[in-house]
Amino acid sequence: MRNLTNLWLALPDYGRSTVWIIVITVVLITSVALLTLWERKVIGWMQLRRGPNRVRIFGLLPGLGQPFADVVKLLLKEVVIPANANKLLFRLAPMIALIPAFAAWAVIPLSPEVVVSKADAGLLYLLSLTSMGVYGVIVAGWAANSKYAFLGAMRSAAQMVAYEIAMGFALVGVLMATGSMNLGTIVVTQAGGPLSWNWFWLAPLLAVYFISGVAETNRAPFDVAEGESEIVAGFHVEYSGIAFALFFLAEYANMILISALTAVFFFGGWQAPFQGYPGIGATFLGQPSFFWFGLKIFAFLFLFLWFRATFPRYRYDQIMRLGWKALIPVTLVWIGVEMVLALCRIGPWARPWYH
Repeated sequence: MRNLTNLWLALPDYGRSTVWIIVITVVLITSVALLTLWERKVIGWMQLRRGPNRVRIFGLLPGLGQPFADVVKLLLKEVVIPANANKLLFRLAPMIALIPAFAAWAVIPLSPEVVVSKADAGLLYLLSLTSMGVYGVIVAGWAANSKYAFLGAMRSAAQMVAYEIAMGFALVGVLMATGSMNLGTIVVTQAGGPLSWNWFWLAPLLAVYFISGVAETNRAPFDVAEGESEIVAGFHVEYSGIAFALFFLAEYANMILISALTAVFFFGGWQAPFQGYPGIGATFLGQPSFFWFGLKIFAFLFLFLWFRATFPRYRYDQIMRLGWKALIPVTLVWIGVEMVLALCRIGPWARPWYH
C-alpha cells in the first residue's frame, strides 16, 4: 500500500488526471448499465410487478446480468444505414450526443481532493458542452434522410433549446449567489450545513433547473421527442444495434450528469449535511466526502425514475408553453430578487467571502 501511495505521489499532474479520467469513464459506463436495471426495478415495484429477474451473474442476484445481456444483444445486431443517408454524419451523430455527457465530468469536483480539472471557467465549459447535445439530435434526424426522423429532430431541438435557456438563466442565479464559475469554489461557498446550501435561497431556480434538466434529457413526461405512439420513435427511428444504444447511453449518462450538477449547484456537492453540528460535526457524518455527493446523485436519479412512473406524457404545446411562458419568467424574476438580496446583504451575500 505504501508503494502504491508513493507511486501515486510521484506521478505528474497530467498522469493523475489521466488515471482519474479512466476511472470516471469506467464508473460512468458501469453506472449507466446498472441505472437501466434500477429503473426497470423501481418502476416494477411501483407498478406491483417484478421487473428483470432472470439473467444472473455467476449464478447470483437474479436480474443483475440483464443490462450486460442487453449490451451483448445490441452489439450483435446489424447497424442498418439507409441507402440515401449521409453515411458519415449518420455514424457521427451518436458520438456527438454521447461525448459531451462524459466530457462534462472533467470539471465536476467529486470530493475535496478529486477533480480532473480545476478550471476557473468551469461553468462556461459546462454550458458549452450541454448545448452540444442538440447538435447530435439535429444531425441524426437530418443525416438519416427520413421525413419522420427530421420532424422528430426538429421538435426535439426546439424543446431542448427552450429549456436550455431556462437552465442557463438558473445558473446565472447560482453565479450571483456564489461569485465564481469554478465548480469547486461553488461547493466551498456552501459550507455550513443544509441551510447554507443554495437550495434555501434559490429554491425557484432549483425547481426550474431540475425541470429543465428532465426536459433536456428527453425523459418522461417530456419524452415527446421519442414518443413511439406519436412520431415513430423520433429522431433516431432509423438507428439500430449499437448506434441506437449510443443514444440510449447518452440519455442515461445525461441523467447522471444533471443529478450531479443539481447536487453541486444547489445542495453543496460533497459537503456533509451535519457539518458544524455540535458533537456530530467532528465525526464522519460531518466530514465532506464523495459519499455525500454520491448519495445526493442517487436521490435525484430516483426522482427521474419516479417522474417516469407517475406523470403522463404532456402535449407538445404544453411543454413549449411551460418552457417559454413559465420557467424563463420565473428565472428572470428571481434574478431580480437576488439583486435586492445582494444590495441588502441578506442570505449568501452576508457571508465573509462576498465583497
